[in-house]
Parts: sequence; structure tokens; C-alpha cells
Amino acid sequence: MINTAIIGLQWGDEGKGKIVDFLSDKFNAVVRFQGGHNAGHTIKVDDKTFKLSLLPSGIIRGKFSVIGSGVVVDPIALFSEIEKIEESGIKISPQNLAIADNCCLILSIHRELDQLLEAQKGKDKIGTTGRGIGPAYEDKVGRRAIRICDLNNQEILKNRLNNLLYFHNLLRKSLGAQEVSVDKILQELEPIRYKILTFSRSSFEISAHLKKHGPVMFEGAQGALLDISFGTYPFVTSSNTVAGQIALGSCLGIGDVHDTIGIIKAYTTRVGSGPFPTELHDKTGEFLRIEGNEIGTVTGRNRRCGWFDAVLIKQVINLSSIKNVALTKIDVLDKLEIIKICVGYKIDGKEYDYLPQSIELWDKIEPIYIEMKGWKSSTVGVKSLANMPKLAQEYIAKIESLCKVKVVIISTGPKRDETIILS
Repeated sequence: MINTAIIGLQWGDEGKGKIVDFLSDKFNAVVRFQGGHNAGHTIKVDDKTFKLSLLPSGIIRGKFSVIGSGVVVDPIALFSEIEKIEESGIKISPQNLAIADNCCLILSIHRELDQLLEAQKGKDKIGTTGRGIGPAYEDKVGRRAIRICDLNNQEILKNRLNNLLYFHNLLRKSLGAQEVSVDKILQELEPIRYKILTFSRSSFEISAHLKKHGPVMFEGAQGALLDISFGTYPFVTSSNTVAGQIALGSCLGIGDVHDTIGIIKAYTTRVGSGPFPTELHDKTGEFLRIEGNEIGTVTGRNRRCGWFDAVLIKQVINLSSIKNVALTKIDVLDKLEIIKICVGYKIDGKEYDYLPQSIELWDKIEPIYIEMKGWKSSTVGVKSLANMPKLAQEYIAKIESLCKVKVVIISTGPKRDETIILS
């Protein structure tokens, strides 16, 4: 097996956790390369369900797991997650988990600022998780952030905190919040300081280990349509989510990414605010939400649901140079009479084969659909493409044709063995 990236191609929640878990036996290591604990991967193993946010999904299968340098880490959330996973019988130690020492930390001031700023926006809210990811990335690019390696030296840590809090206290004052002292943050960090340092390794040490003990799977967190540069800005996450980010956030270089598999859901969902051209506000949308159990792993919010959007998928396929995809949740469509696929947009009488970046155009989008007959029979647990209903096979083939990709994996249910491998 070669080093392979797993990238969600929609707004997240495509079923990356299951696919990573399913493929993990073929790899020796799994690396998270962006995002924070705003991600949410649900993995079902026998009668157990694991909900992960920061930990790479490979940890469930005993794979060497890495939280790479592109991730922002909330140490409190991390150790809370580790505790829950260990209660299920999975031991997590520096032998199976490494965290890059140049990861930037999410502190309480980031969570508070995230919530304060979101509350100020009123109807213009982005729909963040309020977990401090955005402010932590802002501090990273502003060169103010506290990195894990800073925890090694108390004097350096104090100096870095002074610099960080000077900026944050100016913001807090303008928002009517109390100032925060260096001592308060030091007290916050003290209980976990040495714990996180035991997992910390130089990114160069991690790189050497991964090169020696591959192959490696690179696990994306949020979907490609939430990319800070190419997503539906400003309704995006605060990191780059497309495949190019791997070269910046995994401790490995671009030449170490040998293949990329995109994950697409057989329909489309989104959590939070932002444009959604194929969103359904009718009984079909409600059917998809209920049938697909579309509730956010992290937020607990109901996901917005709509038809498959080939226009958006083609955009992100080009950005991440994807030729092969895994198709998930096709079983959710089993009971529908008619299924639609969006193949273009009409805005003020003009047709588009891409989503314009201009915000003022989004509300004017009229999706252009093709209709296909539903197969009206169960695909749950089907083990081969040949045993899929003919109309379901036609739906899959249409997605391949429209998006110019090959479907190599089909998920027919949430369990690991409810999966078809086509190549």
C-alpha cells in the first residue's frame, strides 16, 4: 500500500471516520494534519461506538497515530477524549500517539473569544462550534500562539503568554470582558503541562518515524468545501482542508503523498450557516435528516440536507487532484421515488458550472437538476456492486460520469463490514 490521503469533498460529515477505520488495516500509521476538536468522526466497532474529535481514527485499530503540526490542540479536550477512549479498553500512550511539538495550543481565552465574537455577529453568525479553533489559528498566523514546545521552559512560556495576553486583553476590553492574567493561564496549563509533553515529539523525529514505518494514511478533518481559501468563505473553517495542506501540517512533504481518495455522501449535508444551493426545506429534506441520522458528532445540531451537488464536487476534485472516491450513505436513498442531482446553477438567467465566490449571487442560485428513478429496495449491507439494485448502479455511474472520478468504495451502512471494495 502507498501513502494515501482521505479527504472529505463536501462540508464535512461524509463518513471519513468509517472509511479511515475500514482502510486502516492496510496502513501502519494515521496522521491528522489540520483542524482541531471541531472535527467529529464516529466509528462503530462491533457493539461499541467511538466518537473522536482530536485523536486520529487509526488509534481505535492500534495504529501509530500522529497529531501533526497543522492541528491546533486544546489539551483539556485532548485528555478528556483520551480518558473516554481508554474507558472503552483502548490504551493510549506515547507508543501509539505522537503530537508534533510545534502544534499551537487552544486555551480558555480562545474559547471565550470565539463565543464572544460569534455572539456579536447576530444574524451574520458563521456557525462555529465555539471551541476556540478560529482564534487559535489567528494567533498562530499572528505569531502570538503558545506552542507545545514552549511548555518546556517556564520563563519562555511566561514571556510568550505576556505577548499573547497583551493582544487578547485589548480585544476582551473592547468586548466588555474581564482581562486575564498570565498566572491564570499558567494555572490552567499546570495540570496538563507534563502530560502533553510526554506525547510531544519533534516534527522531524515524527517525519523520520513515518518514513521508516509507513505506509501512512493522512486523515482530513473538515470537508474541502470548508477550506479557508477555497471554501464558501466566510462560512468556512479556519484551516486549509484540501490535500495541499498535508505538505504543511502532517510533518511530511508533498512528495510523501502518493494517492488521494475523496469521500462523498450520496446526498449533501451541512452544519451551520452559509450557502447550500441544493438544500431542501421540505419533507424530502426532513426524510434525509431522519433516515441518515444527520446530527453533528461534535455540535449535536441537526444537519441541513439536500440533493447531491455535482457542481461543487467537481470543484474540489480539481483542487485536490482526486481520481478515486468512496461513496457513503447510499442506503439513505433506498426509499425515495425520485432522486435528483444538481448539474449546474442558473443566476439571473446565466448558467454556471461552478459556485461563484461573490456572496451577493448565492441567494439567487437556481439549481439545475437531472432526475433519476429511485430503486425502492434496500442496499443496506449489500456486499457487491452486482447485487446492488440496477437503478442504484445507474445512480453511482451517473456520479462517476458527472464528476469524472471512479467510485472505488461504496458504504452500504455504518458497520465496518457494510462496505464494497471495487478496486
